[in-house]
Amino acid sequence: MNRNIQIGIAAAAGFICASLFFIFLAFTCSRRKRKRGRELQVQTGCMPDELSSIAVDESASFDPKLRISMAELRTATKNFHPKKIIGDGGFGLVYKASLNGLTVAIKKLEPDAFEGFQEFRAEMETSGKLQHPNIIKILGYCMSNSDRVLVYEFIEKGSLDQWLYDTMSENSELSWSRNSPERLPLPWDTRMKIIKGVASGLAYMHGLPMPVIHRDIKASNVLLDADFEAHITDFGFARMIKDSRSHVSTQFAGTMGYYPPEYQEGFTEATVKGDVYSFGILMLEIATGKRPNLPLVLDKGKEVGLTVWARHRVAENRQMEMIDPAVSRDGLVKATVEECFNIACKCTSEHSRERPVMSQVLELLKSAFG
Repeated sequence: MNRNIQIGIAAAAGFICASLFFIFLAFTCSRRKRKRGRELQVQTGCMPDELSSIAVDESASFDPKLRISMAELRTATKNFHPKKIIGDGGFGLVYKASLNGLTVAIKKLEPDAFEGFQEFRAEMETSGKLQHPNIIKILGYCMSNSDRVLVYEFIEKGSLDQWLYDTMSENSELSWSRNSPERLPLPWDTRMKIIKGVASGLAYMHGLPMPVIHRDIKASNVLLDADFEAHITDFGFARMIKDSRSHVSTQFAGTMGYYPPEYQEGFTEATVKGDVYSFGILMLEIATGKRPNLPLVLDKGKEVGLTVWARHRVAENRQMEMIDPAVSRDGLVKATVEECFNIACKCTSEHSRERPVMSQVLELLKSAFG
């Protein structure tokens, strides 16, 4: 057969195959779209092209004594005035306000924090079921058009980050931040109490029948009450809970300096051992007063990360030198200081299988610090 004819036949065959493939692809997408449309119609009573015009206005309270509406939230925060801001959470700004006679923390989420109102509602309701003294209590939520607002219990002393690094603005609504005599470096015993509190909250979350994985444990996500008891906040809510059900996540989560080394290798599966690593980093940060996202210098001038620096110091038996310089050494017991760093190094093992689970970490901490 003439070579030109052969080429023509091959080209025609290729064109026909490509055409059939795109027809099949278009048919499949059309079926999925119709199926999704039927699902949305069942869930909302509207066809998909009507959803964009829905005016969402919904609120819910998990506390029967608390009444929540967007109008009340705007009034309580003076229309979310900057002077009412007490924190900058992972998903939005946090305001201090009085609502129905109760002092609360109100978080106004960034517009893209959640995909839709149905997802938001499900996540908030699930989060409201977490009950533990070391986990922030969500009191309710409110949605109005694109606005998403959460209402939390108010935790008096702000975030651990603010206490470790004195980052609180003088204009803050937190009275203790204004040249208060309380504004002293956290003593060692208080730091260990905070560590145990975070460990207790994480052990509870990981021990649930369907474990909850936080994925963003860090100093700014730990709040301190009047007795310096720790309260874990900023969960990412049911998004994390859904991920933990399937143990699969296609989204990267975490904060530079805290996320486990497996993330750097492209491994995005959400696991409890990822939380354990972040907790170990937090332990090192609390004990040393050093930020995890900044390099540290070894004796020979080499810049390394916090975990590498800590392992070198522990290997050289220099744990007492590792403690935050602001902490008084009076009454410190060398053996308990060493145990603190030993536990932190176990949690921050490079290999996830070598890390203990949080229930084991909590038992080690109780054994070391009571």
